[in-house]
Amino acid sequence: MKVIGLTGSIGMGKTAVALMLQDFGFPVYSADKAIHDILSSGGAAVDLVEKEFPGTKKKDGSIDRDLLGGIVFNDPQKLHKLEKIVHPLIKKAELDFLQEARRANVRAVVLEIPLLFETGADARCNITLCVAAPPAEQKARVLARPNMNEDKFLAVLERQMPNAEKCNLADYVVPTGVSLAETEDYLRSLFEKLGLMKKEP
Repeated sequence: MKVIGLTGSIGMGKTAVALMLQDFGFPVYSADKAIHDILSSGGAAVDLVEKEFPGTKKKDGSIDRDLLGGIVFNDPQKLHKLEKIVHPLIKKAELDFLQEARRANVRAVVLEIPLLFETGADARCNITLCVAAPPAEQKARVLARPNMNEDKFLAVLERQMPNAEKCNLADYVVPTGVSLAETEDYLRSLFEKLGLMKKEP
């Protein structure tokens, strides 16, 4: 089973590409979804986070991610404490996903991980992809999101490896500053070349 790592900076189009690969029939693991799940009501991290950061658990049993983000965003020590809680749980979710895929005997899976290279997760991949769009388009996409502003955007960029560096490390760069159809055509051609999907007649 081939493990394909998918990464890229905020607003570059990872989610759109992940959905395309899912439509091609490849199971996709999303690190962002795993974080959402463990911080939701009944999630494995809820009580641990509430114990470390009292008052972050909401009445519905989930963690208030905006409140938690405000607590750790500019405090490296608190961020480290949070990462010590969530990282092992996210890693477990990824391993469970891979084991299930192997049992199902699938040909390839996708790990959508924003910090693929920063965390060394690329070592678990056979092939790595990085999405790339022009910086102006990236900025416009991110600032169009709810509760986002330029200061937050710049703060996120500072914490991530520059996208150009990710592209240099990746095996393939997926263009996402073009139309969705063009991105899909690129992916289809690439995966046919890699022998991971059947060519259409």
